[in-house]
Amino acid sequence: MKLSTSIGVGFDGDPQRLASRVRDLEAAGIDRIWGGEIYGFDLVSTLGYLAGQTERVELMTGILPVYSRSPALIAQTAATIDALSGGRFVLGLGTSGPQVIEGWHGYPFDKPIGRTRDTIEICRKVWSGEKVVHEGKAFSLPLPEGQGKGLGKPLKFMNRMHRPDIPVVVASIGPKNVELTAELADGWQPIHFVPDRFEQVWGDALAAGKAKRPPELGPLEIIAGGMVALGDGPEVAEAREAARGHIAFYVGGMGAKSKNFYNDLFKRYGWVEEAEKIQDLFLSGKRAEATAAVPDEYLDLSMLCGDEAAVRERIAVYKGIGVTCLDIQPMGADPLGTIEKIKAWVED
Repeated sequence: MKLSTSIGVGFDGDPQRLASRVRDLEAAGIDRIWGGEIYGFDLVSTLGYLAGQTERVELMTGILPVYSRSPALIAQTAATIDALSGGRFVLGLGTSGPQVIEGWHGYPFDKPIGRTRDTIEICRKVWSGEKVVHEGKAFSLPLPEGQGKGLGKPLKFMNRMHRPDIPVVVASIGPKNVELTAELADGWQPIHFVPDRFEQVWGDALAAGKAKRPPELGPLEIIAGGMVALGDGPEVAEAREAARGHIAFYVGGMGAKSKNFYNDLFKRYGWVEEAEKIQDLFLSGKRAEATAAVPDEYLDLSMLCGDEAAVRERIAVYKGIGVTCLDIQPMGADPLGTIEKIKAWVED
């Protein structure tokens, strides 16, 4: 089992401090760091910088929205960071949501499944070094006759790839998108993961996708985890409150009343009334009440908190359902010490 952690959706504008932090994470035993991209600093430039500041740790986009760049440019970006890092790049893709895609990028949030499939397939064609010809639901290369100037022709990547099989991870939670992930991707990165309800929520979609999965892709990597706080002191209570606020924001406010993917997921986990209450309170401006409405049961099942024996038992639950990369957010006064302990436990 690998160990990963997030650098968030940006940094404080001090690249030296960011590099120092990531080198510390690398030294403590983190195998992979990843970051998000919403509407702040772009993730590609950040990881390109970190490629030259690190030696061992994998660098992952988690996620690069498929609406933010053309598939060919995504493929070029992945090839570049992979070469700069000496083969340590993992391409994490996702759709994001209508609020960001239509509000920030100015593109209609349409054909999310087709766009994700086309992006993965075009990336792999680019990395193969062959001329790229593709006819998909969202993209066709070259443009079909009657579109554009009619001057497009099949092109191939100009440089020598460091490796043609850059891993592709998809962040997905909807059943059809999870099915696509299990069919085509090297790895899957769900959010707000509750391992005890894994089969209930994800089982059918994963099975349907794996039934169509090419054998050469090998087993599907699963990247999942949660906040970590060891002991029984105030750091555990602080971690629980941080997790409570995080889930309240997603379930309550990440999307419109009629379209919130995270609210739908919370309901699929079984917290139907709680999801509706959190959303109603959050959208009416009562954020503190919305946060307080997050059920303790969710925190108990989604976090790695408590004494060391209890946390080791929870790690075994993640291992038991097939999680291959434990993603953690260490809390407390000594996060690097916590990482070192977790690293030893996941390798035990």
